[in-house]
Amino acid sequence: MATAIKQQSKVSEAEWAARQQLAACYRVFDMLGWSELIYNHITLRVPGEENAFLINPYGLHFSEVTASNLVKIDIEGNKLCDSPYPVNLAGFTQHSVFHRDLPDAHCIAHTHTTAGMAVSAIEGGLQPLNFYSCFLMGHIAYHDFEGITVRSEEGVRLVENLGDKRVMFLKNHGILVMGQTVPEAFMKHWLLQRACEIQLDILKTGVKPVVVPPEVVAVHQRDMSKVALPGGFGAPDFAAMVRLADRIDKGWRE
Repeated sequence: MATAIKQQSKVSEAEWAARQQLAACYRVFDMLGWSELIYNHITLRVPGEENAFLINPYGLHFSEVTASNLVKIDIEGNKLCDSPYPVNLAGFTQHSVFHRDLPDAHCIAHTHTTAGMAVSAIEGGLQPLNFYSCFLMGHIAYHDFEGITVRSEEGVRLVENLGDKRVMFLKNHGILVMGQTVPEAFMKHWLLQRACEIQLDILKTGVKPVVVPPEVVAVHQRDMSKVALPGGFGAPDFAAMVRLADRIDKGWRE
């Protein structure tokens, strides 16, 4: 607790709230089985600081991330807080370019889930085969695999290939989602992950799948707002998952 008090005393109330929300997101991702050893990343722009964002300490599992041990860095990768932890170059290279060039990309999540990586390697990517994938049709970008993302010049191509989309398959690599809020990014990842899981199960049957026609996809997406709860996209869903995470361990709040 002493570490949490020390860190909290050094940052603004807005940054501390952001730290807690991002730490909660890491715990929720882990709870849902989206961790990958000490790798992958969820980042969040620091409120009121355009060129600063929070990232997980390199070397810690998602289940070990707390509000205090999140690392604050700038767009150039320089640490802006006292931290004994390094930052994964692959995470910095990929996320910094989006935070720098996309004003609405406040929260960015990149994972290597089995289902996400599998669909990223399928010709044609995600298809309109299920309830969840139909929400995402027309909103997904694709980026060809270039190896581990540690070269700054790849950032230009990442932004170009993303275009006006905010969900991307990194081919043969994994998935990337971004949102204006943490709950929005969480919900986009949840939808994409579920869509991928179901698509893979459909393909396992060996039976020709039923493809939802574009006109039905359009109606499906149009009517999504009719079942939305107050608070913004993903907010009630994320809040529910945070309550579940709290039942397991509240240490992320420190």
